[in-house]
Amino acid sequence: MSVNNKTIFGKIICLNWSLIFLITILASVGFAMLYSAAEGNFSPWASKQMLRFIILFPIMILIAVIDIKFWLKTSYLIYFLALSALVITEFFGTTSMGATRWIRIGGFNIQPSEIMKICIVFALARYFHATSSVNIHKILYLIPPLIMIIVPVALVLKQPDLGTALIILMVAGAVFFAAGVKIWKFMVVIIGGICSVPFLWVYLHDYQKQRVLAFLNPETDPLGNGYNILQSKIAIGSGGFSGKGFLKGTQSQLSFLPEKQTDFIFTMLAEEFGFIGGLTVIILYAIVIAYGIFISLAARSHFGRLMAIGVTNILFFHIFINIAMVMGLIPIVGAPLPLLSYGGTIMMTMLVSFGLLLNVHLYSNEPLGRTV
Repeated sequence: MSVNNKTIFGKIICLNWSLIFLITILASVGFAMLYSAAEGNFSPWASKQMLRFIILFPIMILIAVIDIKFWLKTSYLIYFLALSALVITEFFGTTSMGATRWIRIGGFNIQPSEIMKICIVFALARYFHATSSVNIHKILYLIPPLIMIIVPVALVLKQPDLGTALIILMVAGAVFFAAGVKIWKFMVVIIGGICSVPFLWVYLHDYQKQRVLAFLNPETDPLGNGYNILQSKIAIGSGGFSGKGFLKGTQSQLSFLPEKQTDFIFTMLAEEFGFIGGLTVIILYAIVIAYGIFISLAARSHFGRLMAIGVTNILFFHIFINIAMVMGLIPIVGAPLPLLSYGGTIMMTMLVSFGLLLNVHLYSNEPLGRTV
């Protein structure tokens, strides 16, 4: 029986519940760490995060069971709605700490740049699905998808939000690669980007320059720009092999560790549970990413394949950037850790992404025509 001929209940039964279980486990780890971040209290972070997960979980399931043809048909519409939200943010957005990244809807702050990470995957998957493999190798046919990327990235950079802009670029690059764009074209872009660094430096905001300089030598300003990364390294190192124990991390519990509930939550986890705890979480993430890769490879439709690889890379780049950042391997950028870091928009982004991944798995054998 075709998936389309099954009832909603039948489709739910056929979902990849092993992947859903892993998602729930990672979210539960996040709840525990937010409980610890508040010194053993569910308020203010853990309770809100749990409520968000409870509300968004059925939405993830709903996204998973909707016919994949619906997502194909509405891909461009979804992209342009997200792009419109970015434009609205530019003129009517809420400003906080010098950045205008949010719009307020019904009492909630929504960050359209986070949503754009998914919507760019929608648009590119739809475009390359309808483009023949022969035309993909022609420069002319790469201009429309490049415009789809450049416009939102420019709007995000203006907010400013360099971290999100880089993630959008990298996710888009992964979709381009999966679509069959030749390697030499990536090399041209990468070399061009490296050569343009000295020229782009003058356009960076002062705080962005300071973050780069602090990354190169944090000891030059240990109480200023280098403070965050130095405290993060101290916390990770003090965790040792097995950690100090739940609720017993001194750097986090004594508030030496900055942003412990958001960008630096992995640092707190490493301090309390040590190398074992950090490695366990990384392994869980690796299994989820492996699921995403296998789902992409098994998809019969080009749209489904590109959609799966795109949302899997959203997860991968967030994990890589966040963990590398808190370990001092790359400069500090705004990249929360999926399912662990506190935040409503990132939770929504990830559960919607997982819903789409589950959707591709459910409809993996459904053929999709190039025209809709």
